[in-house]
Amino acid sequence: MTSRDTIFLRTFAPTSFSSRSDCLHVVVKDLVDMVGEITTAGSLAVAESAQPAASDARLLHGLRQAALTGRAHIAGKVNLHELAYGGDGMNPHFGTPPNPLDPSRVPGGSSSGSAAALGFGRADAAIGSDTGGSIRIPAACCGVVGLKTTWGLIPTEGVWPLAPSLDTIGPMGANVKALSELMDMLVPGFLRQETATPAASSVCRVRSPGGTLADPLLEASVDAALCAAGISLVETAAAWWASAVDLGLTVLTGEAYRTITQNVPDAELIEDRLKVRIQLGASIDDVLLASALAARAAVCAHMDTEFRQAPLIATPTMPMLPPEIGDAAVFAPYTQYTRPANLAGTPAIAVPIPLVNPPPSLAHLRASVQLMGPAGSEALLVATARRIEAAVA
Repeated sequence: MTSRDTIFLRTFAPTSFSSRSDCLHVVVKDLVDMVGEITTAGSLAVAESAQPAASDARLLHGLRQAALTGRAHIAGKVNLHELAYGGDGMNPHFGTPPNPLDPSRVPGGSSSGSAAALGFGRADAAIGSDTGGSIRIPAACCGVVGLKTTWGLIPTEGVWPLAPSLDTIGPMGANVKALSELMDMLVPGFLRQETATPAASSVCRVRSPGGTLADPLLEASVDAALCAAGISLVETAAAWWASAVDLGLTVLTGEAYRTITQNVPDAELIEDRLKVRIQLGASIDDVLLASALAARAAVCAHMDTEFRQAPLIATPTMPMLPPEIGDAAVFAPYTQYTRPANLAGTPAIAVPIPLVNPPPSLAHLRASVQLMGPAGSEALLVATARRIEAAVA
């Protein structure tokens, strides 16, 4: 098995030949049910007893219709971090998808196969899931675009769950155009809405939110990209951020423990380091979990205050470049900037941008800017991402 074979768990031949130049090649994260195929969730503990799905996940309806008309081809199901529960994207069972920018570095998780397939040019767009950053983190690591959608916008029936009050499905793309086209298949009418939506002209610029210092190189790169796109920066402290990160972790850890212990038939097959993380959730009782869920209203109120200053919030997607594979990578703060959007249920997009004056040893990597918006602002986020992408091309 070559390193690139660890991207795909299964590949599909075209059901019919399409000569259309606009045929979108799409891969699907293997926690989404597809009729006749097993869903592994990247885990031997699930795969050992998995049966072929009796039906598609609801979210695939538009993509299937597009495939019938030649607008799309589903190229295969792709690998992920086991049980979609990890930020580095490493998978000891099916292999770790390589980072297309630098194979010595992690691909990011949990949608590692989705991002790697895009980075290597083996797909135009991909379906990922995002519970704490699992679309945006691998998008940042692999130099592609990823959209975490508003909670509940895209149905999750037929998707392997992790933390149901946080779980979302969203598109990823090799570029914003491909992402937008897939989003239109997931949410019919999206392209018309995006076309009618002007890009944001200003953003709330948050630096070191929650006290987590970002690499100065990333901060400078975000500023440069926003300025190149003609987007003005409204500086804001976002004092609420640390609380949102902590509350989000409580909800994610508590719900993931309940979901996994209820749904995984043979937990002994789970990777040892993930077993430790799962067990942390045993200490989060129902009272603590309910309290954390109730506190999200205050976080949403704080975010709304920011959005009255500017329509979007901008940060680096991660506080660091993708770490080199190794023990240190396991403990990197992948989700410090992504988790608040999950807690609040609001959308966010990760857009690759150039590094500003990087040392030669890092020149092959990319930075990533995260834009967060209020609920239902996907069209604004994608329109603004297009503006940034065009400015830094």
